[in-house]
Amino acid sequence: MNTLHLVDPAVRDFVASAGLFDPERDPLELFRKQLLASYAQMAPAMPDAREERWVPGLREVRVLMYRPNAGPPPSRAIVYVHGGGFIAGAAEMTDAMCVQLANEHRALIVSVDYRLAPESPFPGPVEECYAALSWVLKESPSLGINPARVILLGHSAGGGLAAATALLHRDRGGALLAGQVLVYPMLDARTGTPEAPVDNPTTGEFGWTRAINRFAWQAMRGGASIPSERQGHYSPSLASDLTHLPPTFLAVGSVDLFFEEDIAYGMRLSRAGVPVELHVYQGGIHGFDFFPGSTTDRFSAELRAAIARLLG
Repeated sequence: MNTLHLVDPAVRDFVASAGLFDPERDPLELFRKQLLASYAQMAPAMPDAREERWVPGLREVRVLMYRPNAGPPPSRAIVYVHGGGFIAGAAEMTDAMCVQLANEHRALIVSVDYRLAPESPFPGPVEECYAALSWVLKESPSLGINPARVILLGHSAGGGLAAATALLHRDRGGALLAGQVLVYPMLDARTGTPEAPVDNPTTGEFGWTRAINRFAWQAMRGGASIPSERQGHYSPSLASDLTHLPPTFLAVGSVDLFFEEDIAYGMRLSRAGVPVELHVYQGGIHGFDFFPGSTTDRFSAELRAAIARLLG
């Protein structure tokens, strides 16, 4: 089914001509290089704006820290998780965005440079995100952070890892976080397979396809079996209980492959008594906010307002 007519007119020409990663043809390393190059074209790296730390966990985890460039030290924090389908990306590629977040919200940004699948499959990436969050909360006095004003934020696979981290934090007895901000999150390992609860033919043609999704989740799963009690830490849509999770902002485009799973997750959060703010952007492909235009402007304003509200 050709769904180009459903895509935001502002980006139709681009998506019609854009090449996509083909996991059956293209080496993974090529996809990794292309993703980093695309971020470098959008915004330069800003090494002078960040501080590198290694935090304890099952193994040490590298994080990058960003602070506002003026004014008093921040008292609130955002733990940020980058996208890339679990299989690509690096914390450095979002330097400019993290600097902007720090200055806009007067917050400490801690960006997790988690190790990638398939070299580091589940539970590696989520445990490393959990380690970063736990470190921020434990070290909040020395960081000058109020632990009641800490949120998780992630895009795409980073949104999925943020959701999984919130579940893991809850399951290990952590106090309720101030919020989780999930931007077109990658939540359901079944999407694009015969086990998918719904297969919407109007989604997933552009930006992120079923074939890429299957490849990425297989890489994340690795060769080990996942116990039932950890299914939600692997794929948040598989969690049996979504109660006692933080207030949630969730955004997705209407033609994004993740549209169905994200809407379903938002509805389940609501039924579990979690405050939810859910946005669907008409014609939005996966990663729609990388393209300038009225849709991105509206999303950016709604995202800023939500983060400000959650941080307090």
